[in-house]
Amino acid sequence: MGFIFKPVRWVLGQIVIFFDWVTRPKPVERPYEIQKEVDAKTRNMALYQFKLCPFCVKTRRQIRRLALNIDTRDARNDPNWNLELINKGGKYQVPCLKITADDGTVKWLYESTEINQMLDEQFAA
Repeated sequence: MGFIFKPVRWVLGQIVIFFDWVTRPKPVERPYEIQKEVDAKTRNMALYQFKLCPFCVKTRRQIRRLALNIDTRDARNDPNWNLELINKGGKYQVPCLKITADDGTVKWLYESTEINQMLDEQFAA
């Protein structure tokens, strides 16, 4: 029975990606110096995600809307990111935002709503 759901999920994922592309939000525009500060704050962030996951699309849209320079890591198709997410993040769940502080401590933030709320609180223009 699982073999039936895989193609259905793939088709639905393609539809989600298409609508994301068609309705892509315009990034906020900031003065150069402020954008440079934002880029510095996001330099140590990485989003572990799946391309076709609707919750990951939601988070990527927020990142685009806020014009954030956050590295995206494909935890489904890249075995290194997959293992890091599981072994260091603690679970195989996306989206997951890895935040490395200046002192080297790492926070793993799960759930698209929580990630988007945190990004909005820190970076909304």
